[in-house]
Amino acid sequence: MTGVLFLFIYLAAGVFIIRFLLPRQGFITRVWLGLSLGMFLLMWLPALVAFLRPFDAASQWLSLLILGALSGAAWLARSKADAARFSEGDRRTLRLLVLFALPMSLLGAYLQYTHVLRPVEGALHVGQATYGDLPLHLGIATSLQGRTLPADYSILPGTLLAYPFLVDSLATSFLTLGWSLRHAMIVPGSILMTLVFSGYLILALRACASRRAAALAFLFVFLNGGLGFLYAFDMAGVSLGSAGQNQLQQGAWIERLQNIITGWYQTPANHAEFTTYNLRWSNIIADMLLPQRTFLAGWAVLLPALYLVIDGMKDGDASLRRWALLGVLAGGLPLIHTHSFVALALCSAAWFLRNLFRKKPAKPWLVYGLTAALLALPQLIAFTFRQSGQEGFLRLHFNWVNNLNGAGLQDGYLWFYLKNIGLPLLLVIFSLFEKNPWHKQLLLGALIIWLPAEIVLFQPNAYDNNKLLYVAWALMAIPAADYGVLSFNRLKGVPARPLMAALAAVLMFLTGTLALIREAVSDYSMFSPEDVALAQYVEDNTPKNSRVMTGFQHINPVASLAGREIVVGPDLWLYYHGFDTQARQQALRAFYADPTNNRDVPARYGADYVLLGPQERLLGGSKPALDGLYEAVYDQAGYTLYRVPEG
Repeated sequence: MTGVLFLFIYLAAGVFIIRFLLPRQGFITRVWLGLSLGMFLLMWLPALVAFLRPFDAASQWLSLLILGALSGAAWLARSKADAARFSEGDRRTLRLLVLFALPMSLLGAYLQYTHVLRPVEGALHVGQATYGDLPLHLGIATSLQGRTLPADYSILPGTLLAYPFLVDSLATSFLTLGWSLRHAMIVPGSILMTLVFSGYLILALRACASRRAAALAFLFVFLNGGLGFLYAFDMAGVSLGSAGQNQLQQGAWIERLQNIITGWYQTPANHAEFTTYNLRWSNIIADMLLPQRTFLAGWAVLLPALYLVIDGMKDGDASLRRWALLGVLAGGLPLIHTHSFVALALCSAAWFLRNLFRKKPAKPWLVYGLTAALLALPQLIAFTFRQSGQEGFLRLHFNWVNNLNGAGLQDGYLWFYLKNIGLPLLLVIFSLFEKNPWHKQLLLGALIIWLPAEIVLFQPNAYDNNKLLYVAWALMAIPAADYGVLSFNRLKGVPARPLMAALAAVLMFLTGTLALIREAVSDYSMFSPEDVALAQYVEDNTPKNSRVMTGFQHINPVASLAGREIVVGPDLWLYYHGFDTQARQQALRAFYADPTNNRDVPARYGADYVLLGPQERLLGGSKPALDGLYEAVYDQAGYTLYRVPEG
């Protein structure tokens, strides 16, 4: 109940601040902006307090003092205009939100429920999408309890946690207030997904030429997937593949569909054998918003920022309240989601230069830019640049994942994007032939994001450039939807128009729908009952600052559930964060294979405990060898935890 009250205070404060700073915005838009601001502040303010004292329950309540000061400042700086009342336009917006954003939000909440530590007979289950990245986010959230920021990676002690951690510290806030780890992840995640779905629809309503176009743009973004389904159902009467080899065409007829629905990454939106079909345009819900929590939080802040920019450009609004608020949102993005910050900075710079060239007022943009720079630079210098300076960041590389390791294009350039994005890409191209300055302005912003993502890799994993490409696509979907509705209207009187629209819908949305169906039914056990019991013991019986030597597998109950430091985590994350773990991994292998002759390893890496479990046995560990060296403090169900003596 305490956590619920805390959450409500932040959300109410966000709505209060927006009410006084932007009273002329429609009622529905104000509520969305306010709730988004509330979540933004909830990520930031407790973390700011934690730079001065431990991240605990007291820090959460102390953050309310800053929240109160900001609310008071908003009241003092309030606009004199009366707040817009609930209008007929709000009623129409609400109707569209109920028809489109609400079902997606319910789906998002359901996927959070099924994909985040769902208890099943003592075990904890997840879905396909969260099987890879969720343990990292769990480990950050649990390890930050009681720490003072800045903190180290709990899976690589001695290395600054420069990865954007604020969405995970958001979960830490609720952990310190007594919520379970499951609820601390699910509740904020569900709220953020609702804000993203609602926010993009509200943004599209502001930017599109009609309500129909706004709804279509919404579907272009969230049911994305392209033409990959054509590969899945090509020659469906013949089995042309097998498990792990051309598996997308394994089986005939209904077996093909079953493979998509039940196979490991067999959806034609993001196929595991990516060198076979080169299908890489992942569905944004299934593979981005759900598993990649930084992306989710980034979009929950990015969309309000884009709305304020786009609304300001359309209205010519030079109100400094709007642009200063925009600067605050943009300036807070680096430690929430760096890619969203980069994308927003790129398109904003393009629009600013365009407006400057057209001799429009520069002062609002300067307020926005200077505020954002003032807030972002400390984060970039202290965190982002330190990590992006590692090997593998910022290197030239043409055409994203269609040019693996620079070995040459697998598909023709345009064909790669046409089959991955599908017919909506053609609508974008066709829209260029319309004399619509507004579309060209939006596409300019999209282009300035897309081009760097096409020629520069911003991190070791080339696939991660899609975090920029999806922002560009969110902008491109608006002129695409406008042109689609315009084309549909021009077919008025054509008897086959409804059939043509239905066929187009299948071609544009079937792949994305299959991806979502797959996620809705996916179910995998991540932590066994034995894992849960071990984690509970470690959490209850070891100091919070203790360090445990374990294997370096990605599913690690000590790191993820108990929040304790381990000597080294998996390359699945650390390699793509730019770190070389080979020395530590080799030391662990040597220790477990021959602990007697490598007794210095635990002390070398500051380990207080040594774990022997299934993964450690795979490294050569044996109970007789460790029993002769250390005292066992826990020995149950295949897990033995040893205390390393001091000195």
